[in-house]
Amino acid sequence: MPVGNLTANGAGRRHVLDLDDFSPQEIAAVLDNSRAMREVLGRDIKKVPALRGRVIVTLFYEASTRTRISFEEAGKVLSADVINMSASGSSVEKGESLLDTGLTLQAMGINVIVIRHPHSGAPYLLARHLDRVSVVNAGDGLHAHPTQALLDLYTVREKLGKLEGLKVVIVGDVLHSRVARSDLWGFAKMGAKVTLSGPATLLPPEFLRCKGRLPESHALASVQVDTDLDRAIDGADVVMALRLQSERQDGGYLPSLREYVRRWQVTEGRLSRARPGALLMHPGPMNEGIEVSAAVAHGDNSAIQEQVTNGVAVRMALLYQLTTGNT
Repeated sequence: MPVGNLTANGAGRRHVLDLDDFSPQEIAAVLDNSRAMREVLGRDIKKVPALRGRVIVTLFYEASTRTRISFEEAGKVLSADVINMSASGSSVEKGESLLDTGLTLQAMGINVIVIRHPHSGAPYLLARHLDRVSVVNAGDGLHAHPTQALLDLYTVREKLGKLEGLKVVIVGDVLHSRVARSDLWGFAKMGAKVTLSGPATLLPPEFLRCKGRLPESHALASVQVDTDLDRAIDGADVVMALRLQSERQDGGYLPSLREYVRRWQVTEGRLSRARPGALLMHPGPMNEGIEVSAAVAHGDNSAIQEQVTNGVAVRMALLYQLTTGNT
């Protein structure tokens, strides 16, 4: 059985596990459908019967605010029945395996499982063994967060009118960011030029070893690396700051938070080096005053709140496509 790609008859996508197996045309279709869903969210009565009778389970083994609530809202606006499930208070506490939990949900007639899990590859395990349920990866370990990447792509395209040819700078803890990994695939596939910046200890070693470039045959060959943010941000159309977890300092990845703020915080001065009208983005939750200065976080360039709103529309589009087969 195919994992993450097409249904048995090739009619449409069954799972959303990451963007590495999405074509540019598939990504564009999701973004186009998200625009229609965004229009629904702008109505006085935010309710359509598109998924009436479908059942969606959000299965979260990690804490979440934005992702979980946006999936719940997305399903309910489309009139699906949404059931929120967490490891706490479920049979997981009694030792039930992830696979057995998935098989139980499938036997109950669930249509979609939206899963967040601390172990990379957990959504792939479910997708491999469940033949009547669609699986959506809402974040697995350090591996991927495809729906966040899609909402990032949608936000940029709506604000700037295109994706191809844009310079996107991703700054911060790229090494431990599942968002960054999915964003790399998404922006590269859509023709944007991505530059990674941050402390060398928090950048993927495969990019550093190649001096900012992977072999030409690699799908991410155009990705650049520059540890000097002042230089990397020159001419940027989009600047995305990543959350810096405090344990990175304890783990020896950083000399100090003060040093990080001095060299890699996105400030008004640094953002002025980017193109006029450049977007400031952050996947959240944000440590204001560390990754991004307060003035920038709430300034005219910030698209952070729009990312949150757009997340609901993108997840509506994905749920609709997975459960109906329509694109």
